Amino acid sequence: MVQIPYLLQKGASHFPHAYIGLIKFVHPLTVCSREYCLATGDYLVTIEEKSEATFLRAYVNWRCMSAGSSRVCVRMVGHKMEESYSETLKEQMSIVEMPLSDPPLCISCCPVTGDLLVGCTNKLVVFCLKYLVINQNLTVLDFERSLILHIDNVVPAEVAFCAKHIAITTELDVLILKLELVQQSADGTEQCAHGVSTLEKPVDGRVKDEGPSTDSLQLELDEFIICQKPVELLGEESQHCEIPITLESTELPTEEAKHFQVHYLLFRRFTPDQSPFGFCEETKLHSLQLLPVYRTGSSVTAHEETENNRELLSLFCFFSLPHVGYLYSIGKLVELISTYQYSEKSEQAVLTPQFLHVITSEKLQCFTVRCSAAAARDEDPYIDTTVKACPPVTLDVCTLRMQLFIGPRAVCHFRNHIILLTKADTEDFTERRKPTRRMISKKADSIKSRANSESEPGWNLYIINTVSTIQLYREMVDYSRTYENVKTESCIHLLSEAHLLIRAAIMDPGFPKSDEKEEILRAFRESCAFLGDCYSRFDTRDYHLALPYYRMSGLSMTEVLKRLVSEGDEIQTYEKGFIFYLTHSLNEELNEELSKESANKVLQIFYLADPEQLPHILCSPCMKNACPLRAVEYLQKVEKIMPSVVLTLSKASMALRMGDLVSYGREMDSCKEATLTCGFIGQPKLLRQHKEGVVTPTEFAVHLKETQPGLLVAATVALHENSKMELEEAETFFKMLCNNSENTIPQLLVDFWEALLVVCSQEEIVQELLLRITSQYVWRISKKQLPETKPLKTTEDLINSCNHFGLIFPWVTSIMSVGSPSDKDYHEDISKLQSLLCGQSINVASALPVLEPLTEAGHVGLTICVLCSTQLGKYEEAIDQLLRRCPEAAVVYAQHELKGDSRAVWWNKLLPELCKRIRLTGKDCPVLISSLKETLSVVATELELRDFLSLLPEDGTAAFFLPHLLHCSQRKLLT
Repeated sequence: MVQIPYLLQKGASHFPHAYIGLIKFVHPLTVCSREYCLATGDYLVTIEEKSEATFLRAYVNWRCMSAGSSRVCVRMVGHKMEESYSETLKEQMSIVEMPLSDPPLCISCCPVTGDLLVGCTNKLVVFCLKYLVINQNLTVLDFERSLILHIDNVVPAEVAFCAKHIAITTELDVLILKLELVQQSADGTEQCAHGVSTLEKPVDGRVKDEGPSTDSLQLELDEFIICQKPVELLGEESQHCEIPITLESTELPTEEAKHFQVHYLLFRRFTPDQSPFGFCEETKLHSLQLLPVYRTGSSVTAHEETENNRELLSLFCFFSLPHVGYLYSIGKLVELISTYQYSEKSEQAVLTPQFLHVITSEKLQCFTVRCSAAAARDEDPYIDTTVKACPPVTLDVCTLRMQLFIGPRAVCHFRNHIILLTKADTEDFTERRKPTRRMISKKADSIKSRANSESEPGWNLYIINTVSTIQLYREMVDYSRTYENVKTESCIHLLSEAHLLIRAAIMDPGFPKSDEKEEILRAFRESCAFLGDCYSRFDTRDYHLALPYYRMSGLSMTEVLKRLVSEGDEIQTYEKGFIFYLTHSLNEELNEELSKESANKVLQIFYLADPEQLPHILCSPCMKNACPLRAVEYLQKVEKIMPSVVLTLSKASMALRMGDLVSYGREMDSCKEATLTCGFIGQPKLLRQHKEGVVTPTEFAVHLKETQPGLLVAATVALHENSKMELEEAETFFKMLCNNSENTIPQLLVDFWEALLVVCSQEEIVQELLLRITSQYVWRISKKQLPETKPLKTTEDLINSCNHFGLIFPWVTSIMSVGSPSDKDYHEDISKLQSLLCGQSINVASALPVLEPLTEAGHVGLTICVLCSTQLGKYEEAIDQLLRRCPEAAVVYAQHELKGDSRAVWWNKLLPELCKRIRLTGKDCPVLISSLKETLSVVATELELRDFLSLLPEDGTAAFFLPHLLHCSQRKLLT
């Protein structure tokens, strides 16, 4: 019997002061633990040997044993327990026997679900973790054998299992698979996926049907070492690895039974290491591991603290040869992200999200890993932008520490502790390394019984407290300072390592409740600031990274300037990274205002380093306190070298700020209006700025409103057409410029809409503008409100320049000629509205609700109603309105509108209506009688005599209709 301390108890944070628990095993061969956060949920799985038989056992509720209880229950997996018997399970450890048809060779527990994977010769068996609810006070852990993966000609040396991902290694082969759920077929049969069924060439390279000469062939082969060609197959290509896989479901058939298929992710085959460090038989893969990384902050829910609530973000696979380790990212893409070269032959390695720990014959080594860099990009695919950044996955790995030990044999990791098992003996290493000839691809020998460890003196167990994240981060930062002025890339590399160290700590599922949370967040911001300093100060290829790292640091521009700009150093040079950061920061809408001293220093920096940007950075809200006199001085010097219209406008803006209207006028008069408009397109901040997300007109824009409103409107239209200003933004801009409330529309905004209609080609925006302008015209006419400023364009200007405004129809003019004299006060708005409705662009159906306030507004309202009816094709309704409210315009309307298909309205509608109204009013209505005569003339020309006679009223005077009848008759005779 041997006694092995089991150290992985949840919450054990007092190492190395005491052992946590003690469990007795019978000749354990392999131990695999799974920490599960339920009171009875922790279990330990072992492969044990007794009487030359191998057993697979799970130890459940082991805490009772470590607490001093000696009660033990042994049961078979899936055994149905009586409730009375199960009550005792609360106070005793259970040993769950898991029978297998073949001896287990290796095991692995899924850290996400708790499921168990067992490797046997030519097969893998999956046991699902189950919770048996005995009663409301007792839940017992159990397992169910759910799936068998048959893998021909493969004897697994190690397996790893995580989130339905399976990794298998033999001596020199690695295979990574993923189990994917599939839908059941229509006939209810299970859909099983097979790997590549190329059975002719087994993976180990041997001939399947060996004849009688096998022994003689073997003697010949013993003289040679047969090496297969190294292979690496990633993603879809890995299915060509010639390792067929067949799935066998062992679950009881139910409606909710899961059906899986296999998806190949990676296959890699190595060749024996022929280097001086080791011989053929020592070249074997070891330390296979699947490492999950969880999404930041998703470890727990508000009410339930269980590991089940962790959201898996990324998965990594590590395996190692004696002198080289390999780390792959297993996600949407399968790729090798790091290769580790060891200084001497390794015995075992263990991967954590932050480090790789490797033991050799006499050392414990620690290497950096790139898991956090890859996981950060999985969590945020857009992390490498001007807003945020992360050191690259391809960053070279480095050795952090080496510690000497005598005879390290095994290593594992738990939280901040490294658990190291060593054995000091006098074994003859020369004898142990003596080469023997055999086939490298030969199947693994059967597992032999291990010697009783109690008879082997010299075993030692070390529990090593690793350096805390913060302390190690500080050491790396301090060490990086030795390279600041010597090796630029080394300094950046060290700071990147420190940054990734902190990132890995933040991505730890326990981070939200960590005692060091605030300190780690401060360190994260500090590391970003250090990296920003490096990319700003050094002449590096990736200088642009200064911007995202400074943003992530939370430093203000003033603080960055203090870090990088030396006081009183007039000959200081500035690298591209610093200029890149300043340029982007000043060109964006920040709420920070630099002090006068800082702003003037920025002027000097740009004048020396990038004078072309000087006019642009002067428009930044951050530079509000810059000295305008010094700015003009710099601008004049720059103008001699590289003149531009933006520079001219910047000088005008500075002159305006100083109150020098003469200089302002001189600068503005030096360019044509069209050229100035282009200048505003080049730098919109000359007219508007954003403060806390709100559009704010500049002093320049206010001055243009008073002196050159046409230029201001033209510039704003140009900004919109060049996607520099949205429609809503322009509305806010003009309202603030004219000090109008939210509900009132300034005339300058209407001028903008009218000018935009002239050039805009987007139908959606055109319809929006037409509705807005129509609404404003209607509001002014109905409220009898005159515009506060004179409109920039008259109706005639709009008709001549904009095809959305049409010529006003004659009948509209006829109606307006008899209208009220008061309408003349609003003649411009009325005529513009009528011109819009006379055009063909406006959607009248959409505009009807907007036009409704004018429907009863005298003759103006009549023209609007009749125009709408006409545009909608309602001619009879329009004639009714005219005959009722302005009969003298009815014939003029008919002559203009009743053409083509609507010609019949003359005799079907207008003629009967006129006769009817004359009959009701008598002969005292000369307007109606005149209109009737005009109508009869048109109808007599259009109709046949018989049809014309049928339309005439029976109670009419013959003398009145006779001339029209004669005209119709004579037209017939002539034809």
